[in-house]
Amino acid sequence: MSSAAPGAAPVSVPHLLAHNVARHGSKAAYREKEFGIWQSWTWAQAAEQIDALALGLLEMGAAPGDHIAISGRNRPALYWAMVAAQKLGCVPVPLYQEAAVEEIAYALEHSGARFAIAGDQEQVDKLTEARASLPGLERIIYLDGRGLRRYDHATLTSYADVQAMGRASGRRAEMQARTDARTYDDTCVMLYTSGTTGRPKGVVLSNRNVIETSKNSAIFDSLRAGDEVLAYLPMAWVGDFIFSVGQAMWTGFCVNCPESPDTMLTDLREIGPTYFFAPPRVFEGQLTTVMIRMEDAGRVKKWLFDHYMAVARRVGPALLDGRPVGLLDRLRYRIGDLLVYGPLKNTLGLSRVRVGYTAGEAIGPEIFDFYRSLGINLKQLYGQTEATVFITQQPDGQVRSDTVGVPSPGVELRIAENGEVFYRSAGTFVEYYKNPDSTASTKDADGWVATGDAGFIEEGSGHLRIIDRAKDVGRMADGAMFAPKYVENKLKFYPDILEAVVFGAGRASCVAFINIDLTAVGNWAERNNIAYSSYQELSQHPRVLDLVAGHVNAVNASVATDPMLAGCQIHRFLVLHKELDADDGEMTRSRKVRRAVVGDKFADLIAALYGGADQVYTETEVTYEDGRKGAIKATLAIRDAVVVTPARMAAE
Repeated sequence: MSSAAPGAAPVSVPHLLAHNVARHGSKAAYREKEFGIWQSWTWAQAAEQIDALALGLLEMGAAPGDHIAISGRNRPALYWAMVAAQKLGCVPVPLYQEAAVEEIAYALEHSGARFAIAGDQEQVDKLTEARASLPGLERIIYLDGRGLRRYDHATLTSYADVQAMGRASGRRAEMQARTDARTYDDTCVMLYTSGTTGRPKGVVLSNRNVIETSKNSAIFDSLRAGDEVLAYLPMAWVGDFIFSVGQAMWTGFCVNCPESPDTMLTDLREIGPTYFFAPPRVFEGQLTTVMIRMEDAGRVKKWLFDHYMAVARRVGPALLDGRPVGLLDRLRYRIGDLLVYGPLKNTLGLSRVRVGYTAGEAIGPEIFDFYRSLGINLKQLYGQTEATVFITQQPDGQVRSDTVGVPSPGVELRIAENGEVFYRSAGTFVEYYKNPDSTASTKDADGWVATGDAGFIEEGSGHLRIIDRAKDVGRMADGAMFAPKYVENKLKFYPDILEAVVFGAGRASCVAFINIDLTAVGNWAERNNIAYSSYQELSQHPRVLDLVAGHVNAVNASVATDPMLAGCQIHRFLVLHKELDADDGEMTRSRKVRRAVVGDKFADLIAALYGGADQVYTETEVTYEDGRKGAIKATLAIRDAVVVTPARMAAE
């Protein structure tokens, strides 16, 4: 389709919706899998659903400027709720569905939401509990009524009833007048940051931010109406909003919603998206599953996999980038595609991916290269909520594992004297809601935004390389650079390691906490006849500690080859007795480690690592799934790692 909307330029998401109805009215716009069956809505049908909800909200008293909270798993009806709010001049505020009641209550109070739209009983329960102290929340609208029959419906209304009210409304002209009154600089959505260093901030994004970013990024990767995406990441995350709302509305492609998080990988295979985004943890998890299956495979199958993956690693990326490859290697790769790569991509659900992206955290180069060697056009982007996602992207033919690409269209970059990355663009956020001080400290009068990340722009290529979070980059006691994320990402390449946290700023050496991946290590333990009854028991098994020690030593050898970061080698480590968890405040809802929180919470473990102890006893408070608090006790083994010196490397 043409990138330009017919007639007047679109100034809001509802205007883009009208464009798609006119151009693609009978084409599938949304799909959702429910009870094992895929249901589909065309653009015309989706527009009718959105209008019915918007008119119902209008009848309920929704006024321009009202904030409407939206909470639940990815479902077409909840995406429609965002657009319906925008048609009325209201502001959608998506919330993380896994957020605790306290987090939801903060967002509701901070935004002053009058209405909330919930996906199911779990979300209704949390919103109802939060509402007890928030008289401003007037009504909760629920999509799935299962389990709600005996609830007090004085403040509850079903989504279907609101739509029925809208279909009976005679105020369509009033709704349309509100839609027509939208301007490019009106607020489109408010999204809360992950809050790694304190309370989440409400990031206000305008129609200009969303539409310009969606347009520029869609043109960059030639996205089109025939593309398919799988919407499975949190709706409160800016990436999902841009992919599943902004870009979907701009291009007219189809948004597919899985049945549940548990069925996501199955649903991914059934849809076969052509445009796919996943954070590194998803790609890491898929690779872990593949490697586990190969460990259990027969001798012939294992030989075929190892042999042709060696071919793929050697020539796959070159073929993907259009670089010269010999005829014999092309033939070998073609055979490998028939026997290994094709079936493997089909199993992963990535056979049709034309454009794939990963972001959020750095991905291990070996993992990144694995997918590209299969012929999957996986690229990296660098972005933030405050940038409406896109700061840099990797153009086709310029994809590398060690950079995050060149500035996205319309984005300017500069590097401050202290190495911090700054940008400005049409996607630069309007403000932090009710927080002018933070807005001023993040965005200056000329529109330059401080990313909080340290990096540099390569001479010649113009690619941006991110070193670490600026606040985390420091110095060791001897003055050597300390960049923990660099080491952590190398550790997380190993399927056995789920998470790693490295400490060492201002110290003479670095130490680390490790989380094992229960699936990968559990499978390894089964194959090696190691019995265990819990994560805690498996994490402290001597052979598991030996396994992790081998990975740490290998990472040290790799880090030692970088003169600038060789001082970041890990001297001592322990395997934590529990997984880091957002419910315990150790991670954000987008799975970013809260380093300061972890350091404070486990200060006794850090002291033991630096104190030379062989083991340490600890007690840790945890939060169970039902919200109850408890404590786990453990004695953790501490291991020394092999540190590689330049002299030793030279001798070898």
